[in-house]
Amino acid sequence: MPYSPAPLAADAVPAAARADIRLVVTDMDGTLLDDDKKAPDGLHGILGQLRARGVLFSPASGRQYATLAAEFTGVADGMVFIAENGTYVVRDGVELSSDPMDRTAADRIVAATRRLAAGGADVGLVLCGKRSAYVERSDRAFLAEVGSYYLRHRVVDDVTAVEDDVIKVALHTFGSAETVVAPALAEFAATHQVVVSGAHWVDVMNRTANKGAAVRGLQRELGITPAQTMVFGDYLNDLEMLDAAEWSFAMANAHPDVVRRARHLAPSNNENGVLRTLAQVLELEPAGH
Repeated sequence: MPYSPAPLAADAVPAAARADIRLVVTDMDGTLLDDDKKAPDGLHGILGQLRARGVLFSPASGRQYATLAAEFTGVADGMVFIAENGTYVVRDGVELSSDPMDRTAADRIVAATRRLAAGGADVGLVLCGKRSAYVERSDRAFLAEVGSYYLRHRVVDDVTAVEDDVIKVALHTFGSAETVVAPALAEFAATHQVVVSGAHWVDVMNRTANKGAAVRGLQRELGITPAQTMVFGDYLNDLEMLDAAEWSFAMANAHPDVVRRARHLAPSNNENGVLRTLAQVLELEPAGH
């Protein structure tokens, strides 16, 4: 029988399990951040309390490492960043793991995107490298979307000529990612992860790459168990990550598949759901206090 997520309520959080969380992993957009892409009030205070307890906090996002690091300026020391949907994991500026794509495959995805755009789809591609992200499309609306997730990006004439380790290919559409872009990439699903990571984004990565694989690798390296791990997510690129933790929370605003996969339900991203849950389960001082 499928597990029915339990709401975040006092009787839904067994006291015996509260003491030994060692790793907290959270998605960013739609999870930790509100709909205006703002971090919740009290975040730094909660991070300080986690650090004092020896609990590792790890943002896990489709966002670029440079973008994540900038979001946590001043509190990033010792933090593990699971960037680019798990394809690039960094701590204190040092790469812990990565999963680069074969350039021939990346070039085929570029070609498929160009065909989709030539057919009238309002779509643009981001070639995600370790050093930077690269785009060919240069209109203001598209670059504004890219800049929200890829702080370090460059406009180039031909992304296939870029010299960098490619860790992901991301496609943005101003239409529906699920109905416009994902079906056009169906030919790659047998050999790669083709993940709808947001309403307007699709990410293509190696089959071995996802946030869950990154979390499990981190657990092995640090000797942390799934029972000592708490994760938060809201969208389809978070599914494997939920499986890596016994304390898995879907946000109230999450995609239905994410709600079905998680063990518990947290308040929405616009209700400070991550920090409220951490404060309750780990008996921390509430955010803002």
